Amino acid sequence: MVKVMTPQSPSAHPVEDENISSPDLLDLTESDARQPKHSTLGGLLRTARPKQWVKNILVFAAPAAAGVLSEGEILRDSILAFFVFSLASVGTYFINDISDVESDRLHPKKRHRPIAAGSVGVPLAWGVAVTSLVASLTLAAALNGWRLAAVVAGYLLLTFSYSTWLKRLAVIDLACVAAGFVLRMIAGGIATDVPISNWFLTVASFSSLFVVAGKRYAEVVEMGEGQAGSRAVLKDYTASFLRTTCGVAMAVAVASYCQWAFERADIAGSHVWYELSAVPWVMSLLRYLLLLERGQGGTPEDVLLSDRALQVLGVIWLLLFALGVYDK
Repeated sequence: MVKVMTPQSPSAHPVEDENISSPDLLDLTESDARQPKHSTLGGLLRTARPKQWVKNILVFAAPAAAGVLSEGEILRDSILAFFVFSLASVGTYFINDISDVESDRLHPKKRHRPIAAGSVGVPLAWGVAVTSLVASLTLAAALNGWRLAAVVAGYLLLTFSYSTWLKRLAVIDLACVAAGFVLRMIAGGIATDVPISNWFLTVASFSSLFVVAGKRYAEVVEMGEGQAGSRAVLKDYTASFLRTTCGVAMAVAVASYCQWAFERADIAGSHVWYELSAVPWVMSLLRYLLLLERGQGGTPEDVLLSDRALQVLGVIWLLLFALGVYDK
């Protein structure tokens, strides 16, 4: 006997598509896509997208690269910077869903989002959004004065500009998403008063571009060239262009990392550990490029969490880097 699935059954609902209006939302995790017929508190939590906060660990990159993250005050300020960007992200996610509420209600999948479904009221959503944004800017100013607040404000301006119109411009949309990652790394340096070298900034910029272009490449391959899918700008891209973009970004990231590693080794006066760390770094990028060619990469964090070879290379890189920092 075949059991007929009723509309009220949670498993009858399709998984919710990606929220494409924010440059940070490279993908929407499965838990964010479930039917929101739950409590208001649950709806607020799902709209805040806590699994997306993992991107904010990039604020630890600059002090870690400088080898000072183990210092108590530096670590404390880095953690506070993480919360600054998490609050800013929450505010943008809520405003994102508020602005899309009418169109989401007409969409067969997005209508299940908490605000569109009514489990979170629009006035309450506005209250959470404004509170999160004000708290983010206030905490940033308290942590490091106007400089960190200016970076957070720039991130917010970028996000809202992307949501309004930049997401429709090919190539510009890649730069916007990558810039969101880079701003986090810059914020980590400013929050901890750690100078950021030119080579570090170049590595950060082009590594971010590599990941974002790879994401778009995976989407184009899945949808087919000339097909917009859930992201209108995809129709302007071809797989060959995005593959070339990945190659260029990877080449610059590799060259810049080698320059940074040699520079860092000279400053630290360490042995060959920094230089050797370039090997797993390059191998990791090559491995990710291979996974893209195999049709993976649409959800970068899922790839990182599921591919054992990438994880092993990451551990080796961390070990070599730690030896560079502490083996004086």
